[in-house]
Amino acid sequence: MFTRRTIGLAFAALAATTLAAPAQTTQALTQESVIEKIKEEGVIRIGLSLFTPWSMRDINGELIGFELDVGRALAEDMGVDVEFVPTAWDGIIPALVSGNFDVIISGMSITPARNLTVNFTEPYAFSGVTILANTAMTEGFTLEDYNSPDVTFAARRGATPANVIATLFPEATLLLFDEDGASTQEVLNGNAHATMASDPTPSTEARRYPDTLSVPFDQTFLATGESFALRKGDPDALNFFNNWIGIKTRSGWLQARNDYWFKGDAWADQVSQ
Repeated sequence: MFTRRTIGLAFAALAATTLAAPAQTTQALTQESVIEKIKEEGVIRIGLSLFTPWSMRDINGELIGFELDVGRALAEDMGVDVEFVPTAWDGIIPALVSGNFDVIISGMSITPARNLTVNFTEPYAFSGVTILANTAMTEGFTLEDYNSPDVTFAARRGATPANVIATLFPEATLLLFDEDGASTQEVLNGNAHATMASDPTPSTEARRYPDTLSVPFDQTFLATGESFALRKGDPDALNFFNNWIGIKTRSGWLQARNDYWFKGDAWADQVSQ
């Protein structure tokens, strides 16, 4: 026969079990976070693709660029080493999901399609893309003239400029390559009328080859923010990375490093011309 004491004890046990379940779930999520893995192994692995001046190799073959500054500062603040994993752009998200590295820090802008597969932090940088054209081949062109089957664009496969070109100039022919440098070379060689890229690449290339290349419009297209990308289901990592970005933004550090790499060329003598 049940007594009031028996019933009370039963309700107390049920309440304790109910309260313990969320706590156990939270603890399990925390232990599964990539942040705990990084702390345990003492190294953060960062996936990136090479494109100037986000990430590139200097004359000695060492990785330098804005992303390298960001990744090294992040690792230092976490008290761990850093390992950069250069990866082809069109395979970088699958490589992250497969666990080849812990986070993507590679100038990746947020798109709905990407966000279906990975989570994004708050932006840590902002940029847009501009047109870099073969001057002789596009002389007298208006912006509308670029949207023609007779016009050929070159772009890096899977990158934001390729998507922008396809959206803004759907009638144009689009050649896709694995590296930004190949796209510019096609324009320089006269095999493509134009390409699109994030600053400072268009202005830098136009200064380097003033007789052949130019930036025909003082206009930036699709000015969006770039974010870290990480695997889904990891609220602790998202929280940490967002807070780190917030601290570095408010201190002015991110803007200072961005200005160094994107608004000047003091670093140009470190890379092959």
